[in-house]
Amino acid sequence: MPKTARDYRELLLSGRWFQGLSAGFSERLLREGVVRELPADGRVFSRGDAPDGLYAVLDGSIRIGGVGESGKEAVLAVVEAPQWFGEIAVFDGLPRTHDASASASATVAHVSTPALDAMLAEHPAWWRELGLLVTTKLRLAFVVMEDMALLPLLPRVARRLALMADAHGELSDRSRRVLRAPQELLAAMVSASRQTTNQVLKELEARGLVRVSYGEVEILDLPGLRAAADAGR
Repeated sequence: MPKTARDYRELLLSGRWFQGLSAGFSERLLREGVVRELPADGRVFSRGDAPDGLYAVLDGSIRIGGVGESGKEAVLAVVEAPQWFGEIAVFDGLPRTHDASASASATVAHVSTPALDAMLAEHPAWWRELGLLVTTKLRLAFVVMEDMALLPLLPRVARRLALMADAHGELSDRSRRVLRAPQELLAAMVSASRQTTNQVLKELEARGLVRVSYGEVEILDLPGLRAAADAGR
């Protein structure tokens, strides 16, 4: 039998937002969530697409960003399990603001717009719970914007790695030790060249904070990484 979102209940419950939902809302999302498999670079949605609902990452990672006229890609975030995304268009009903595609093969759960409209019309109080997903990300966006404006590159990279380690605040009782973070992707996230980002990673490695391998960064000392990020302020 094909898997459903209910098969990923425990995984999704490891995320702070989903864990904090009322039982009725979380059950409806699980019931309505349709599981989709994506190949590497498979597109979830594109900038300008009509809103089509809410998504959760179940396996792999989803790259959120856009490509400029020059062909250069700006990566705003890499979303991994058990994070949810796509909620902005649920509120305003406007076209998608960015592209969302699988960094490598990935699995997502999709709750369609009609399903969301039905449950939110039936239970208007659930709008507030959905709104908490937006405000959590807005807080993080302000932190990242400030980092980009004020921090030198090394603490900027350290901050991004630390945020990725706890799924941008979503993991409630653990952190990731190994991040699937190719250097070109990390460079795009911090608006730096791959070569310069590689030099920073080597410095963090020399300090014993991370171990860098092909396509991955292993976190060896998360408190130390956070301290390196804060040292730039």
